Amino acid sequence: MRNLKMYEADDKMISLIRDNYDLLQSLGSFGINLGFGDKTVRETCEDNGVDTYTFLAVVNFTANGYKSFENDEQLSVPTLLHYLEASHAYFLDFQLPYIRRELQESLDEKDSLGMLILRFYDEYAQEIRRHMKYEQKTLFPYVQSLIDKQPINDYNVDTFSKHHGATDKKLRELKLLIIKYLPQDGLHNNQLTATLHDIYENEVWLRQHAMVEDSIFVPAIRRLEKIVKQNDVTRNISDMVTKAGVGESQELLSDREKDVIVALVQGMQNKEIADHLCISVNTVITHRRNIARKLQIHSAAGLTIYAIVNNLIDISNVKL
Repeated sequence: MRNLKMYEADDKMISLIRDNYDLLQSLGSFGINLGFGDKTVRETCEDNGVDTYTFLAVVNFTANGYKSFENDEQLSVPTLLHYLEASHAYFLDFQLPYIRRELQESLDEKDSLGMLILRFYDEYAQEIRRHMKYEQKTLFPYVQSLIDKQPINDYNVDTFSKHHGATDKKLRELKLLIIKYLPQDGLHNNQLTATLHDIYENEVWLRQHAMVEDSIFVPAIRRLEKIVKQNDVTRNISDMVTKAGVGESQELLSDREKDVIVALVQGMQNKEIADHLCISVNTVITHRRNIARKLQIHSAAGLTIYAIVNNLIDISNVKL
């Protein structure tokens, strides 16, 4: 039965492990060392340089199915990236070889069916390696580039998400083959049963791993992409203004001339501006002439940049 307790920062870390022993592997992936005594989750995370909020988000999601991450700006992307990278290393470098050794010891090398099962496992392991190596080669460096505010071009997290399919089909088939194949002699039967239990545990782990990626990691990267993209737009506009030498000219403008700039940026024509500001069309033309002379800006795009940088209009109200 699922434990529905929501764990908090002031809970004892040992209580989490006592309730959910499978969190032991997660601790290693987060970089949390054992031997934390009776320290709280917060104290243990801080001692190991782990973001407490993100740790609890993953724990409460995997242990209790808690979901509320689409707009969760408190999640630490570097912590999530480290967790997933370490999880891959654990599974590829330890767990897959460990299960293979167990299978090899459990199956009779003289039995052709047993060797077919072992070969089937090797195909499954190869598929998992290919899946995780893709993420390590493509997705993780991209996320790191976002963290460094230097995003890699021609890639985004939706490209990954569309191709992030399930990889446990072969594992399910492998379990069925083993169950049907269990040998009659007691020693091999016991060994194979223990191996089968470990395979079931791995299936649960892989499913949770994929769910963390889909439900926590991908939404967090989407938010980071938006932030980096928005910052890039603002920075590019600032650079353009600096190069044009128009960033210090705002004091030269009258309040009415600023009103005319805002109206122009909003797409109004001379007659509309005149009606909006209750002035004549000739006065609007005069204001525009003075604006161009003072700022040395003669295009709508240039005036838009000037208005954004000098806070005459918010960038969110402008179509870029």
